Amino acid sequence: MEDKLRKDTKTDIEKSVAKDLEEKKQMVVIKEDKVLDFRFKEAYKTLRANLEFAGDDVKVIAVTSCTPNEGKSSVSMNLAKSIAESGKRVILVDADLRKSVRMGRIKTGNTRYGLSHFLSGQKSFQDVYCYTNIPNLFMVFAGPVPPNPSELLGGKYFRVMIDMLRDFFDYVIIDTPPLGSVIDSAIVAKQCDGSLIVIASNEISYKFAQKIKDQLEKAECRVIGCVLNKVNINRKSYYGMYYGKYYGKDYGN
Repeated sequence: MEDKLRKDTKTDIEKSVAKDLEEKKQMVVIKEDKVLDFRFKEAYKTLRANLEFAGDDVKVIAVTSCTPNEGKSSVSMNLAKSIAESGKRVILVDADLRKSVRMGRIKTGNTRYGLSHFLSGQKSFQDVYCYTNIPNLFMVFAGPVPPNPSELLGGKYFRVMIDMLRDFFDYVIIDTPPLGSVIDSAIVAKQCDGSLIVIASNEISYKFAQKIKDQLEKAECRVIGCVLNKVNINRKSYYGMYYGKYYGKDYGN
């Protein structure tokens, strides 16, 4: 049964990748975020470079956080954009089936279906797969909230999908729920090559962050790094002084 699902999913992905881009049947528009100045863009380029040095066996990456509102969805999107801009083919999968914010931030056009439709067997992968206006960047939205998100993410459809995406893309970035709130991230991470933890500066205790790291390791997922988010680089701190001293004269505010 799973072999047939694997074969059908592979065929769906092949058809999706081979579709004529000019049709734009599943096109979504991602607007340029003008809030990101050169310092933030350079930070994402650094993060991208660090992922490349993690090894060519790290292709499927789960992104999580300790609590909501730490910025993991923004980090996932900007990381995926940065990877796509480097010429690598990347797909961003929104696996936050409980409380996704992705649909409200992006012009989705006529996109109607999402990951929950595929995981529940209602739709094929071709129906939930989307192109974007950014070359090399593709997406899968979360879809409507199902009654059993943990069971769907731990099921055969998700496992087969990840295996197939690994063969077709250079990187697969999976946006998952905060691990400090629900167990979904650990279930997803078990199928991934590595995980990133997004931590908001001055909001999370060391012990809490350590607990989240331990949970990921118990799921047998390699923690490849931590992203410190919401850092005030304009204040008189190490970050502010560093950028002010070495970049301020050349780039301005």
